[in-house]
Amino acid sequence: MTDWTKNQLTKRLGLRYPIIQAPMAGAATPEMAAAVTRAGAMGSLGVSLQSNDATRAGCNSIRSKTNGSYNINYFVHNEATLDSEKAERTRDYLATYYEELGLGPVPAAKVSSTPFNEKNLALMLELKPPVLSFHFGLPKNELFSAIQNAGIFTISTATNVLEAQQLEDSGIDAIIAQGFEAGGHRGTFTEPYEDGWIGTMALVPQIVDAVSVPVIAAGGITDGRGIAASIALGASAVQLGTAFLSCPEAAIPDVHRAALKNARSDKTRLTSAFSGRPARGLENRYVREMAGREDEFPDFPILNTLTAPLRKASANAGRSDFIPLWAGQGVGLIKTMPAGKLVETLVTETETAIKRFS
Repeated sequence: MTDWTKNQLTKRLGLRYPIIQAPMAGAATPEMAAAVTRAGAMGSLGVSLQSNDATRAGCNSIRSKTNGSYNINYFVHNEATLDSEKAERTRDYLATYYEELGLGPVPAAKVSSTPFNEKNLALMLELKPPVLSFHFGLPKNELFSAIQNAGIFTISTATNVLEAQQLEDSGIDAIIAQGFEAGGHRGTFTEPYEDGWIGTMALVPQIVDAVSVPVIAAGGITDGRGIAASIALGASAVQLGTAFLSCPEAAIPDVHRAALKNARSDKTRLTSAFSGRPARGLENRYVREMAGREDEFPDFPILNTLTAPLRKASANAGRSDFIPLWAGQGVGLIKTMPAGKLVETLVTETETAIKRFS
């Protein structure tokens, strides 16, 4: 049988194993990314929610711990427009929760972070990470062209065949096929969102057949069986996020860790109530009580400015009621171990799964 660890993508990126740790902005850390890369896979760091100074420090930290490939990820959402009416309505919804946690008045809504921009580009051209990936589409043409001209390998996410074809036409180097099972934010960038509600097993082979660039499977993959299945479907690599959340290197609150330990895959839900964009996590009180109000929330990422104090206070109080418990539908299969050890375990499991069909 063909060696599952060797293909065009692993050769180009110098990977021993076709496994990518998802960027998971706010949860992934430089320590996690470096550990994954040292283990022969590719670590990633999501940087859209932090300053350029923090991104520089993160890249330098990864480089100081490994000389392998790593991935820096940015959001490329549309510029947010502040709708005062929606913002005030949402502030009213949240006021009761703020009072419950003793937080005082809900802060004014504002645009908290921007999509990939000229300053981010200048930093990336200076640091030149081996891989630069994007979520919610691609940067503006002039920004993306500059990245291509610098020779940086690029990846973006597709949740249906049309998006994958658009990414290939734009010159992307590899495509993440993000199935409906995936935890965290959906990478959908074409309307309606529902067109991206396709399971990984159905999505991956369709995208593989529709494009000529390498395809990376993502969504519900948490062990070697899922990796073997993805390779069989034609994927060149897999991206795992939820599987790494229980690693000690992950920067998640203790209440999130505790929730993951006993989590069931049938208890994850899509919600826009934390950020303004659909994302999958474990159901909690806030998700339940805000269900059905999706059309009333401010644009992503404006809603983050209203929910951030609530999330922080809930975590500090040891309550899971008001924090995003991001997790994919494979959450019931995750293991708790250091990130590097997890890569080794995933490789062993994959080889065991593949041998069954040899």
